Amino acid sequence: MKLTKIIFKSLGLFVLVLMILLLVWWVWPARTPKIHSKNNTVSAIDYVKIGGIEQCVLIRGENTDNPVLLFLHGGPGMPMMYLAHQFQRPLEKHFTVVQWDRRGAGKTYSKNIPSPESINTEQLIKDAFTLTDTLRKRYKQEKIILAGHSFGSYLGSIMVNQRPELFKAYISIGQVVDHKKSRIIQENFIRKQAIKAKRGDIISVLDSVENPNLENWLFEFGGELKNSTSFFPLLWTGLKAPEYRLKEALNVAKGSSFSSRNMKYNMLAGSIANEIRDYQVPVYFFVGKSDYTTPYELIQEYYEMITAPKKGIVYFENSAHFPFFEEPDKFCNEIIGLFVK
Repeated sequence: MKLTKIIFKSLGLFVLVLMILLLVWWVWPARTPKIHSKNNTVSAIDYVKIGGIEQCVLIRGENTDNPVLLFLHGGPGMPMMYLAHQFQRPLEKHFTVVQWDRRGAGKTYSKNIPSPESINTEQLIKDAFTLTDTLRKRYKQEKIILAGHSFGSYLGSIMVNQRPELFKAYISIGQVVDHKKSRIIQENFIRKQAIKAKRGDIISVLDSVENPNLENWLFEFGGELKNSTSFFPLLWTGLKAPEYRLKEALNVAKGSSFSSRNMKYNMLAGSIANEIRDYQVPVYFFVGKSDYTTPYELIQEYYEMITAPKKGIVYFENSAHFPFFEEPDKFCNEIIGLFVK
């Protein structure tokens, strides 16, 4: 009996401590670590009025005289900011790095849920140009470097095509090329993997359901993250982001769902592959060799199609759709190698 009481007492104490820790985590303020340098450093979480609402940016760098590097996240509502602490520190030595949670995403979604009507590509690009001009003025730079991941590459390609005078270069990570062709490649990939894994249930769904959601199977077979079968590594990394309160981190999925559900494509008549082939700025494609979210073989084809003052393609052998997360050292070194002499 005494042992039972001790066990229950210990269990009760553990639960109490856990509840206290969760409460502290829930109310703990968002912050970003200070950068210790003799130069003009910046390490700030800021809210900027863009398109009628306050939108969150994380700005970090060891010297504000360095080039500005603006990341456009994917999704369309899946922020990169909550992963930034895991990969971007080497970049902060050479660039003023800007992570931006767009309307309907991340910390911006947590602060103010936008109208569904405002979730469209035209509005997002207007917002992006507003932020670009804000950064150029704030840091006294004529041009910035633009990097777009996944859906962010869709926006990025349009932006550098519309206003090339604003950008030193464009870095595409998991370039969106052609949705219809991507879908065919994804389904073929999933079928092959399902046959190998003897997953007849997947084959049955593909045969009987029109346009099923493929994302879970892409994760399961390594087409999103090469070495994981689920979203969990990204979620766990995001929960540890100091720039996010726990409530904000838990809202990430809600923002992503909201943006995906309401997104309207009202800029291009066709695909990126058909509409944008002539770039007026240097373009560099970063490609995960196991990526089937934006299939790597389509990016290779698109790379051969385009013209640009300078272009390059970098392969990540141990990555799928998230090379900055799966191979962070190589990712940062490749960017630094492009712009730091």
